[in-house]
Amino acid sequence: MLRRTVSEFGDDELADRAAALTYYGVLALFPGLLVLVSLLGIAGESATRRVLDAIKKMTPGPARDVVTSAVEQLQGAGGLGSLLAVVGLLAALWSASGYVGAFIRSSNAVYDMPEGRPVWKVLPVRLGITVALVVMAGVSALIVVFTGDLARRAGSVLGVGDTALTVWSIAKWPVLLLLVIMMIALLFWAAPNAKTKGFRWVSPGSFLALVIWLLASGGFAVYVANFGSYNKTYGALAGVVVFLVWLWISNIAILLGLEFDAELARERAVVGGHPVDEEPYVEPRDTRSWSEEDHREAESG
Repeated sequence: MLRRTVSEFGDDELADRAAALTYYGVLALFPGLLVLVSLLGIAGESATRRVLDAIKKMTPGPARDVVTSAVEQLQGAGGLGSLLAVVGLLAALWSASGYVGAFIRSSNAVYDMPEGRPVWKVLPVRLGITVALVVMAGVSALIVVFTGDLARRAGSVLGVGDTALTVWSIAKWPVLLLLVIMMIALLFWAAPNAKTKGFRWVSPGSFLALVIWLLASGGFAVYVANFGSYNKTYGALAGVVVFLVWLWISNIAILLGLEFDAELARERAVVGGHPVDEEPYVEPRDTRSWSEEDHREAESG
């Protein structure tokens, strides 16, 4: 199964598609940071430090400098308050919807399925996924911030003891990982024009994507810190290049997990009597936007 997943990953040119997702991810990142900085301004300086510390733990080498520098520069702008948050939120939603649109196209390529949903149906799906992802990302940021003095103050208001706060300080990281898995699972379920088994909070592919992402991020961080020569090659741009490579690796991990879920769907179809080499191997959600050629190819297999 893994060998076939890797083979199909190459056939579907997913490394190139991961590069496209990286481009849209960068467009969505900095408007998102505008929103984050505005919210952190309300929460206080200690919350900002906790978020920056979490970023430093999650991103490799010079990549963390790019993000933390952007946050600090946006903080230095100051004085824009809620207007900055509103503008940033709208820009982040629009940019993130571009990422989701690119992911929809990539997921259709993974399932060898032409897009059959009309624009009036795809657009609400695209925006709905975007809003859900932004909400879950916001909850993830709150989980990171809700520690230390802020958690103690909230605990005293709610009448929660120190034991509960200690449990929360440990449990928040599994909860954060679960949110990331849910975000990936939502993309895997809603994006493709393919009828899958239905929404699953944790799919095998989303779990695999998370494991690969964690291992690849850790390995890349070790490589950059000990063996990489990005500073010598790219000079002042080294941090930006490392950050882009890390985003690309992250998107590769996500698409590899999606390919694994697709191969599981192919395996189930084959067990059910579907010819091994016939594509598509799952039912489409919609065919109204298919061309005549798409219909002929689907009928001929």
